[in-house]
Amino acid sequence: MPLTEIPRSTLVETVIARLEELITSGEWPIGFRVPPEPELVRALGVSRNTVREAVRALVHVGMLDPRPGDGTYVRADTGLDAALERAARRWGALDALEVRNMLERDAARLAARRRDEADLDAIEAALRNRADVQLASQSADLAEPDRGDRTRAFVDADAAFHQAVVAATHNQVLIELYARLADPLRASVAEVLRVSDDGLDDVHHALARAIRDADPAAAELAATDLLAASLAALSGDDGARP
Repeated sequence: MPLTEIPRSTLVETVIARLEELITSGEWPIGFRVPPEPELVRALGVSRNTVREAVRALVHVGMLDPRPGDGTYVRADTGLDAALERAARRWGALDALEVRNMLERDAARLAARRRDEADLDAIEAALRNRADVQLASQSADLAEPDRGDRTRAFVDADAAFHQAVVAATHNQVLIELYARLADPLRASVAEVLRVSDDGLDDVHHALARAIRDADPAAAELAATDLLAASLAALSGDDGARP
């Protein structure tokens, strides 16, 4: 949707709504450099102060990111994204894992009930990729910087497996909520790996098998066992709360 002139009677709220629509529609994607203020003033047909207030409001909620000397960039495509990003900075790994525990137990049960062949293929592919990346990350020949890169790759592969499980629920609210929590959940996995070498392969395979067998109780149990082991590893770390 192109920038078009704003009726003069609507002022700041309408400019905010118009800019939000450009962002949420994807026309201004995350990382997009917002047109400079004079261009926005001309395109929208409002005053400099109106544009400035609207941009400031979207900066305040976290959707826009001003970079002095460079410009203003799209930071998040919804206010929820921005709010979760701000909140995630205050979360500890244990907090994130406890939330994960709540979400993934029910996700596993729903996935076992609702999965289709495409979901099973995606879960199995993600499980194989997770195993391949884990094997590469454990190579004794890796230099320290390479080992860090491989660890990050494993965290991403692990997250992809769990996202495939959540996708198999076919619950769009749960899928979107889980996607919004991806970064803090990745951080929690990285923290578990820091304090434990156990990749929990058997439990991941048990979860995939229960979903394939359409066994909701077994899927929930596998998800519970998986996250309980991660919680136990973090709880035993010196920095975790009891």
